[in-house]
Parts: sequence; structure tokens; C-alpha cells
Amino acid sequence: MRVYVPLTLPGLAQAHRAGELGPGPLTAYAVTPGLREWYVSDDIEELEYAALNRAAAASLRLLAADPSAARRRVVVAVDVPDGAAVADPDGALEASSVGEVRIARAVPLAKAAAVHADADDAGADVSAAADALGAADHGDDDAQFVVDGAEDHELLWFGVQEIPALIG
Repeated sequence: MRVYVPLTLPGLAQAHRAGELGPGPLTAYAVTPGLREWYVSDDIEELEYAALNRAAAASLRLLAADPSAARRRVVVAVDVPDGAAVADPDGALEASSVGEVRIARAVPLAKAAAVHADADDAGADVSAAADALGAADHGDDDAQFVVDGAEDHELLWFGVQEIPALIG
């Protein structure tokens, strides 16, 4: 099963040093029954793109919590055994967490298929979105517009062998 793990660049650097994403439990995003119902599509590529975008939104939340991190969203696509990723394991996930899964243990970085990250030119919009996230969560439409501006930037695809250049 392909899952998308949201990170920041410092988180990616830590995973690279450790050789794994973790420790567990990890929050990730995947094509779950809830995501299928929410997105209303049978196209697996569209569904995986939706899961990737959910992970990118979670990466933005990580950036909002860490003002010192470089303002680039980062998502690692990882292949895990089907039973390793559990959707709504304790019945506590909310509707805003569609596609969210938990992985109990650390995942070797060798299982990563790719890294998705913002281009350098997205930094200003991503920074503004991270700063506006709290107000957007409280219903501020102008702040939500700023947050949505980060989504206008497509995450770029990077091979796992390119991680040292990304974190460098």
C-alpha cells in the first residue's frame, strides 16, 4: 500500500540520518474507503493525488508549528504492507482527517518510492499560508484564501537519491 507521510525539511533530514521515518506511530495519508467516498472517484491515480494533497496540507500544519523550518512542504511516498496502515484505528478520526492512517512502527527510508516537495519559489506563499492557518481554522475567509494559495503550487517529484540535495 502506498502511503504519504507529511514532513518538513528538518524532518526529512532527521529521517535521512536515521535511515527511517519514525519513530512510530506515524500519521500518513492513503487511499482509504473514507477518501474514496469523499473524493467520489474510482481512478486510482486521482485518489492517490488526493491523498498526496491531504499529506501536503498536513505538512503545512507541521510548518505552522515549527517557524524555524524552511517554508517548503515535504511529503514522502512510502510503500508499506497492506495491514501496516490503519485507517481510524481508535474511531477518533474526524471528517477533516479523511484519508488519514496510522502506522504503528517506524518505516525504513529504503521503502520510500519518492519525495514530493515545494519548489523554492513557493516559499513566500507557503510561509504566508502557514502563518494564516490558525485564523483560517477559526473561520477567517481571507486567511483561508491565503492558505489555499499554497495549494496553487504543485509539489515537485524527487527521487529518494536526491534527498541529500533537498536537505543540503
